Amino acid sequence: MSLLSNWKEVLETVNLSPDKEMDVVSKWLIITRAAVFSMTITSGLIGGLLAAALSEHFNWYHFGLALVGLVLAHAANNMINDYFDLEAGVDTDEYARAQYSPHPILSGMVSKRGLLTAILTVNLIDLAILIYFVISMGWQVLIFALAGLFISVFYVAPPLKLKHHGLGEPGVFLVWGPLMIGGTYFVTSGEMPSPGVWLACVPYALIVTTVLVGKHIDKRELDEVKGIRTIPVITGDKASLWLNQALMIGYYLIVSILVLTGTLSVWVLLVFFAIRRLVMVLKIYNEPKPSEPPPDYPVWPLWFVSAAFHHGKLAGGLFVLGLILNLILPLTLNLF
Repeated sequence: MSLLSNWKEVLETVNLSPDKEMDVVSKWLIITRAAVFSMTITSGLIGGLLAAALSEHFNWYHFGLALVGLVLAHAANNMINDYFDLEAGVDTDEYARAQYSPHPILSGMVSKRGLLTAILTVNLIDLAILIYFVISMGWQVLIFALAGLFISVFYVAPPLKLKHHGLGEPGVFLVWGPLMIGGTYFVTSGEMPSPGVWLACVPYALIVTTVLVGKHIDKRELDEVKGIRTIPVITGDKASLWLNQALMIGYYLIVSILVLTGTLSVWVLLVFFAIRRLVMVLKIYNEPKPSEPPPDYPVWPLWFVSAAFHHGKLAGGLFVLGLILNLILPLTLNLF
């Protein structure tokens, strides 16, 4: 029972209380930052559920294998980011990354060689999954996989360092939207996504983007000193705070348009049950960040990212629930 308690805490906070003994699973959940895997699972579920509703050739095995591959790719991405940010001198004991959660190497959880071995192992498993999909589905799957790998690796790796040039946020939009959702749709249905499916990728891609923008707002001052020109560094605090609020509100507007045009099921309007949480998050975004963390707040100095993630978890979950209900009782409009 104590192990389950450990895992639950890590998945909720990216940390394990100092008074608890670190077990192997908790260690690797922290190293891979598994607490944010829910975003990847949600993207995969959206792609698979859209395929189940629209395709005559839904493949459950491919759906499950795609979800496994996406989660492994996310784990590899997080470890790659930690490795290259440390090598570039970005991650230090004073930088936010090592303060809100143990850094794999700086905390002594794993050596550089150990982290590289883990990255290689996870990528080899993903490569095996990719080879299977190429053989069974055709070369087109490479479009999704290689584009995602490119953005994942060069998000922080030289020579491109996309995050350093204001391209990290658009990259995340593409990966968690068209590439993950569209790619899962393709391998699950055997068909390239239709225009409607591509449009259905947009709302949740915005949600994941708000999480990254929130994180970069939290780190803006540190990133500016290190010459990392994220969108909040380029635009400043005020503009980026407004941008993230606009993206959150835009999620509901786009879902509404897609439902009214028959692109998404009426059931997806369940996302509006997250409006109450949205209002709470918007209030946080319109107030100054506190100078000290609230009691028992686990991921300080992060603040705005936590609010965005809290909103996105419910908004994305309700989107998925709407797609599930549509399989049970299909219901669509077509007013335009």
